[in-house]
Amino acid sequence: MALPPLTRRQRDILDFFQAYSEENGISPTLEEIARHFGLNKVTIFGHVAELERKGVIRRAAKGISRGLQLVTQDDDSTGSTSEASPHLPILGRIAAGVPIATLESPEVLAFEELAPPEKDVYVLRVQGESMIEDSIRDGDLVIVERRSNAHDGETVVAVLDGEHGEEATLKRLYHEPGGRYRLQPANETMQPILVDKLQIRGVVIGVIRRY
Repeated sequence: MALPPLTRRQRDILDFFQAYSEENGISPTLEEIARHFGLNKVTIFGHVAELERKGVIRRAAKGISRGLQLVTQDDDSTGSTSEASPHLPILGRIAAGVPIATLESPEVLAFEELAPPEKDVYVLRVQGESMIEDSIRDGDLVIVERRSNAHDGETVVAVLDGEHGEEATLKRLYHEPGGRYRLQPANETMQPILVDKLQIRGVVIGVIRRY
């Protein structure tokens, strides 16, 4: 199978994944990949999600720690799942205010609209209630564009130095005087985080919620 364009880190992870699987007969966990490269699990999750999106690896089943598999030539010959983008019908508009005509002008929603192929994106599952006033709730999936910079007011995946290594958080970013950063929660019961340095690993461009 011809590989799609990969970043250097993605290629390194793929090489490690293949070597580990061949040596041990099982795939590595995200924790083992993170430990090998000295990165946190959130960072590795983003890279692995992107490798899945590009059709290089796939998840055999949900909830299995070693459920990731390399996509082989045989898999590709039957049609890679990454090439067939799912589509959902949009049957019209529904009013949240004054009633309007229903089921008008049917459209089709392609998942490229949520994750445009020209952008480097990954998905994270939200844990906690710090962004509920921005309609981002515990258990939601956020679509993140991988970027290392952001404008004031954008919701970012920020990585901070913690007591036990790198820690990641989802907050709105603001630049403060003196070169400091303010990570602002969207929850009036929580205080902002003020730091002198941080790493931005991406900016939220969408939210998916399953009821």
